[in-house]
Amino acid sequence: MHQIIQSLSDWYNHALQTGGYTAVALMMAVESSLFPLPSEIVIPPAAHWAHTGQIPLTLWGIVLAGTIGSWLGATAMYWASRLAGRPLVLHFGKYFFISAEKVAGAERWAAHYGAMGIFISRLLPVVRHLIGIPAGIVRMNYLKFSLFTLLGSAIWCSVLCWLGVKMGEDKDLLALKYKHVTLWLAGAMLVLGGLYYFFVHQHMKQKPETVSLNSK
Repeated sequence: MHQIIQSLSDWYNHALQTGGYTAVALMMAVESSLFPLPSEIVIPPAAHWAHTGQIPLTLWGIVLAGTIGSWLGATAMYWASRLAGRPLVLHFGKYFFISAEKVAGAERWAAHYGAMGIFISRLLPVVRHLIGIPAGIVRMNYLKFSLFTLLGSAIWCSVLCWLGVKMGEDKDLLALKYKHVTLWLAGAMLVLGGLYYFFVHQHMKQKPETVSLNSK
């Protein structure tokens, strides 16, 4: 397992060396689309390597690339759902681990929180890569969708970048820093877990209801 992780790490480092910000943007675009690629394994390593001078990238550039990539992936989901409609999304979604139940749950989430739910969803698991589907199906205003997607993605990428920087602090303090980072990460996961349960889980498990998003 260690060798597999190391091989993937080496591959990603090489991809950043050669692809630069484009590689970050593409990875985050995938993360915001149909494929379950966690952003937690995309931004922090890039920020760590940038902070320690292992790759020729800047932290602000990584945040910007990650934000744009997230928006591109979410935009692809939005327009695919808007143009194809719900039946085709449900038909082909199952091939990408997106069940009808998940789509219905995301629709209930979007119907309840509206445009602000787009912003919140960028900070939460499960709905983060699904929110473009109901937004597209109900033809939510695209500019509004894009604005809240960009804002939420920028905040999330900044948090992940900060975590990566903390992992790349002075090596003399590495043990202490890892302890602090572990505590911060555990706290963050606890908070996100709570937010997920109260804002997402309950809506995902509710009975189907009529979905209505403000498309103006």
